[in-house]
Amino acid sequence: MNYISTRTVDGEKRSAAYVIKKGLAEDGGLYIPENIPTLDEVTVTALCGMSYTERAAYILSLFLTDYSEAELKDAAEQAYSAEKFGGPAAPIARVGDSYFLELWHGPTSAFKDMALQIMPRLLSLSLGKTNETKDAFILVATSGDTGKAALEGYCDIDRVGIQVFYPVNGVSNIQKKQMASQKGKNVKVVAINGNFDDAQSGVKAIFANEEAKKMLESRGKFFSSANSINWGRLAPQIVYYISAYCDLVKEGEIKYGDLLDVTVPTGNFGNILAAYIAKKMGLPLGKLVCASNKNDILADFINTGVYDKRREFFTTVSPSMDILISSNLERLLWFVLGAEKTRDCMEKLNRDGIYKLDDEAMEIIRKDFAGISCSEEETKETIKSVFAEFGYLCDTHTAVAANAAKKYDGKNKMLVVSTASPYKFAPAVLSALGEEVPADDFDALDKLFAVTKCAIPKNLANLRDAEVRFTETVDPCQMLETI
Repeated sequence: MNYISTRTVDGEKRSAAYVIKKGLAEDGGLYIPENIPTLDEVTVTALCGMSYTERAAYILSLFLTDYSEAELKDAAEQAYSAEKFGGPAAPIARVGDSYFLELWHGPTSAFKDMALQIMPRLLSLSLGKTNETKDAFILVATSGDTGKAALEGYCDIDRVGIQVFYPVNGVSNIQKKQMASQKGKNVKVVAINGNFDDAQSGVKAIFANEEAKKMLESRGKFFSSANSINWGRLAPQIVYYISAYCDLVKEGEIKYGDLLDVTVPTGNFGNILAAYIAKKMGLPLGKLVCASNKNDILADFINTGVYDKRREFFTTVSPSMDILISSNLERLLWFVLGAEKTRDCMEKLNRDGIYKLDDEAMEIIRKDFAGISCSEEETKETIKSVFAEFGYLCDTHTAVAANAAKKYDGKNKMLVVSTASPYKFAPAVLSALGEEVPADDFDALDKLFAVTKCAIPKNLANLRDAEVRFTETVDPCQMLETI
C-alpha cells in the first residue's frame, strides 16, 4: 500500500511509515492511500467474532502494509487495553430507535483517544522503519480534545517531543486544565490569542517554514503532526465504524447487508471521513450525516457546493466543532475531483477564502453525505429532551449529532457518534438541563453527578487538584518563537 499527495498528479509514492512520520506532504497536501482495500461479507463475518483489539490490528494491516502483524497486534493491545478504557473501547448504547457509539471511554474522555492511543506507537515504529536518525517534534493545533489526547498519548514516548497550541478562549475550562496540567518531560502547551483556525493556520505555516525546518534539523529533530491531517491519526478511526457495524450484526440488531446511516458531529472532517473510507471499503453504510453547530460551514458546503470561510466565527457550547477551515475535506475533494482540481480549490481557499464545486461534483458528494446544522438552542434542548425521555446524558457535541439525526429521519437504522463525556462540558450540560451552574467548573462536575447520577470519569474527577504546569499565552505571530 503506497500513499500519494492530494495535490500532485503522478507524485512520488510513499510508504505508510513515511507518511506517518512526515504528517504533511512536501507540496502542502495530505497523504491518501493510492487505492482502498476491500471488505466482503466473509471478512466482516470473521471480524464479528473478534475483539476490538483484533479488529484494529487486522484493519490497520490492510493500510499499513509495511508494519508486521505482530507490531500492529502489540500496538493495538497496548492502546485499547481495559486498563486504559475501563472496559470495551467503543461500546454502543441503545437510545430510543438510535444507537450511540460511545468513543469517549479512554484516558482523556474524548473520541480522540481512539486514534491517539495507538498513533504514538505507530510513529515510534516508523522512525526505525525509515532509518530516521533525527527525533520527531510534533506540533498540534487543537480545538480542545485533540490536544489533551495527543499529550497523553505521546507523554514520555522515546524520541518524540510534542508542543500543543490551543485558542485561549476557545476550549472549555476542563479541557484547558487537562492540557495545562499535563505531565511528561517531552511536552509543552501554549495558548494563543485567537481561534482554532488561527492555531491551525499557524501550525501549517511553521511546517512550511524552511528556516524553522533548518533550525530544528540543527538540533537533530524534524517536524511531524498528530492532527488528523496525519494518516496515522485517521486510519485508526476507520476501525471503530467497521467494529460498530460488526457489533450490531453480532447482537442481531442488523444483518449483514443492511444499510446503517451514521451521524457525526463534525469540525475538521476527519471523523466523518473515516466513515466515508469505511464505506468505500465496502462496509454497508448508508447516508453519512455531517452535523454542524452554529459554525455551519460544512453543512452549507454540502447543501450549496460553496465553501466560504469568509464568515462570522462563533464560540459555541460545542467548542471542538468551532472550525471554519476543515482540513480533512481536502481528502474528500481528492476522491471526487482528483489532485489537480483539489490543488486549485486549496489555492482558491488560501487566496480568496472561497471555492465552489460544480453540480456534477456535488451530486457525487450528496450520494454519500447530508449536511444538517444545529443551533445553540437546539443543542441545549436536545441534551434536555434526550435525558428526560431516555435517561441518557450526552455532551454538547453528541447533542448536535443527535439533533441532526432526528432531523434527517432516514429509512435505515442510525448510528450516532458520541464524541465526548458530558462531564468535559459540565457547565453547559447543567445549563441545558435547566440547573443553576456553579461558578467553579469542578463544582459543576459534582452537581451534574448529583442531578443525573451518571458516573464521573476518573480522569476528570481527579483533575481538580492537578498541578498547572503551562500558563503561556501568545499572539499567533509568536507561535514559532515559542518553539
